[in-house]
Amino acid sequence: MRSASRSRTTEETSIHLRFAIDGTGKTNIQTGVGFIDHMLTLFAKHGRFDLDVLCDGDLEVDQHHTVEDIGIALGQCFYEAIGDKVGITRYGTFTMPMDETLANVTLDISGRPYLVFNVEGMKDKVGEFDTELVEEFFVAFTSHSRVTLHINLHYGKNTHHIIEAIFKAFGRALAAGSAIDPLQDGVPSTKGLLE
Repeated sequence: MRSASRSRTTEETSIHLRFAIDGTGKTNIQTGVGFIDHMLTLFAKHGRFDLDVLCDGDLEVDQHHTVEDIGIALGQCFYEAIGDKVGITRYGTFTMPMDETLANVTLDISGRPYLVFNVEGMKDKVGEFDTELVEEFFVAFTSHSRVTLHINLHYGKNTHHIIEAIFKAFGRALAAGSAIDPLQDGVPSTKGLLE
């Protein structure tokens, strides 16, 4: 089973995260930020990843450190769990409809961290959640997973729907890129390695 766990403690957060690529969508997520709990649950369900996240963050300051540091820990766990990348499909893409919203996530498990985030028109808040933290989460994830990630919102009006479509599409695209291709001999790169 391709899996990893990480404990990360700073002056701002204490995180314990366990991630399994070859899972069933089982989750135990308690971050203190209800909206990000919901989004991570959707991500894991649609990617069929097993994901445990326990986080005690400085929410008396704001949600920034909690959300960013979860992105860091998840990226680190993914990078460890994917291993040498032998036999993986490497690329994944998914376009997710959510009522009036259509969002696309396309990625390359390339070893090169890069984020393109073309998402316009979100409101500042969904409930108590600061929506600018969605991009911060993905900046942190890509930097530490070394994945190239393109997130494009085609259209959408409801901010909850927009973010939900992104996280569902992210789960499905990452699952596709992580999948083992039985026809792939070695690493899917002419260079012979992905790092």
